[in-house]
Amino acid sequence: MAVDETPALSIRLERCGKTFADGTRALELQDLEIRAGETVVFLGPSGCGKTTMLRLVAGLEAPDAGGRVLFNEEDVTPLPIEKRNVGMVFQSYALFPNMNVADNVGYGLRVRKLDAAERRRRVGEMLEMMHLAPFGHRSVDQLSGGQRQRVALARALAVRPRALLLDEPLTALDAKLRDGLRVEIDRLLRELGITAIYVTHDQAEAMALGDRIAVMEKGRIAQIGTPREIYCRPATGFVADFVGTMNRLRGTAGDGVIEVSGGRLPWNGAAGENEVLFRPESVRVVEEAGANLHGRVVAAFFLGDHTRLVVDCGGEQPVVVRTSDPRAFREGEKIGLAVEAGALLRLAQA
Repeated sequence: MAVDETPALSIRLERCGKTFADGTRALELQDLEIRAGETVVFLGPSGCGKTTMLRLVAGLEAPDAGGRVLFNEEDVTPLPIEKRNVGMVFQSYALFPNMNVADNVGYGLRVRKLDAAERRRRVGEMLEMMHLAPFGHRSVDQLSGGQRQRVALARALAVRPRALLLDEPLTALDAKLRDGLRVEIDRLLRELGITAIYVTHDQAEAMALGDRIAVMEKGRIAQIGTPREIYCRPATGFVADFVGTMNRLRGTAGDGVIEVSGGRLPWNGAAGENEVLFRPESVRVVEEAGANLHGRVVAAFFLGDHTRLVVDCGGEQPVVVRTSDPRAFREGEKIGLAVEAGALLRLAQA
């Protein structure tokens, strides 16, 4: 495919907040820089402000007074979406039912008054790239959900936008389709090198697609970093609990260990009362004699390639374990667990 020669777009938000007419504060003042060619994922629960951030970039919403949106250092804050040349893909597809696949893909080109030959060339290019070439004359009502979303992607890209904005595009699809299309979107973004913003509440999507992830909480960015940084070094309790599964134990530390419910763990932090965090995959099932922690199996879920254990170690919350141990675990069974010192996390801030 011939990729547009236009250099990738850098995007910067300066002091961008959003208060709606009824007084609802959807977004606190935020600064954010998105590098040219980068994919940034806004991740968070419903109502956290992630879609509002996307709409500010798109020009579908205006920031509160004093906020600015810059494309390659050009202030585009006053410009509506049609003047910003961004492509948008929505959860609902937003296709025209009275048009066939090819006409849907070429709609933006026709609005821009490209000549018929160039329109046909670009539409053909997009259909080929999206594996939709055999479906050009088919009605969109005859397509599967995954095919419709690919049509929506093709339409957004046909106009060669400066940036691609995707608002929960896979939410309406079943799990298998979602996984397959996620791989296609990742391939597409890498191939095109286009600047992209992707909004989702799905952690797997965020981890798979984002060069960086901005985890959002209550209208502000709680942490931004690479998927590995977000997962391995969460900055706040919210990020630790929202991204993946996190075990949290409180205890008293001293002399290189921290005493917690069910046992003791190696510790090189401050003495006194502390909270220690660790992921389920960082826990090994071991003989009780060599265990850091002791408990009883509350539940065991065999998931094919691994078993998920819920273990009561006597604390306020059970410990969750991901193990590849092939044996069948029984409810009520005594179990020993080991956690290496390097797997223990401490929050940068409480």
